[in-house]
Amino acid sequence: MSDHPWVLGVDSGGSGLRVALGRAAGAREGTEGGTGSDRRGVVRAVDTVTLDEPVPTGERGIDAGELLARLVPAAEALLGRAGAGTGDLAAVAVGAAGMATLGDDLRAELPAALRRTLGVERLALAADAVTAYAGALGRRPGAVVAAGTGMIALGTDLSVWRRADGWGHLLGDCGGGAWIGRAGLDAALRAHDGRRGGSAPLLARVRAVFGEPAALPGQLYPRADRPAVLASFAPEVARCAADGDPVATAVLARAARHIAEAAAAVCPPPADREVALTGGLFRMGDPLLVPLRAELAEQLPHARAVMAEADPLTGALTVAAALATGTLRLPREPGMLETTPA
Repeated sequence: MSDHPWVLGVDSGGSGLRVALGRAAGAREGTEGGTGSDRRGVVRAVDTVTLDEPVPTGERGIDAGELLARLVPAAEALLGRAGAGTGDLAAVAVGAAGMATLGDDLRAELPAALRRTLGVERLALAADAVTAYAGALGRRPGAVVAAGTGMIALGTDLSVWRRADGWGHLLGDCGGGAWIGRAGLDAALRAHDGRRGGSAPLLARVRAVFGEPAALPGQLYPRADRPAVLASFAPEVARCAADGDPVATAVLARAARHIAEAAAAVCPPPADREVALTGGLFRMGDPLLVPLRAELAEQLPHARAVMAEADPLTGALTVAAALATGTLRLPREPGMLETTPA
């Protein structure tokens, strides 16, 4: 095998499928873990393909046939543009939302299918939180909070994974976009009804975004994408907080507390670890980040909060490169990170 084998990273989520091609540096050239990439072992993409339609979920979970139908042509296109062929591909890593509970079809079908279509023997199947972790911290111990519509915290000491929340908008995801949006809508409807805890600025934003409050249940309850609809109101909460609305400010303070609690539950000892923040929720900026940093300082006083430098697609590439070069340090665990061969 070349000292710089081609590897493929895949990020499959609710917004679509992204595929990236990269090169793993030779193991003997490396520093941290032998990858020769950067101090965290993060591998950057040479080229990418983005497909906006998400892979569907069927009776057996994430549809392996549909994923393959999109992945294989994308991989062939990437390799062709790089002047390489399918036989030059050393490893593939697939990070997918719902891998732990919806990944049975992928586990059953992908290894043989990728050997047949792309000639690749080494495959990693990972939860999207794991690829988010790899993109944020590489292969070092620490913790990552991934927050967008939902929210999950993941930490490891490189022997086991620790997970907190990520239970979905009905059971958890506390502090995530859907949680913030729902809390903001609640405050708006309280103002509409004349109940305590209401916010006139948030009520004004409901009217601007959704129309009259009486129409809101009909716009929300029949929707299959209710979490995304709820999360779409989270930026309005941040705007109202930035404008000084105390109710919106309190909503984001509670969200920050929930996020910090999840991070504290998974961050491994010793205490001087990095806690990386990744995901679209943190693009809200100071209205959320200021109370979050304060909560992290209180709950994890010796940890250092950082913004993730790379996304889950880069994390998938990083896992693939480590698998190709035999330097994968992240723990293998069913439903979190599984490799073929094991």
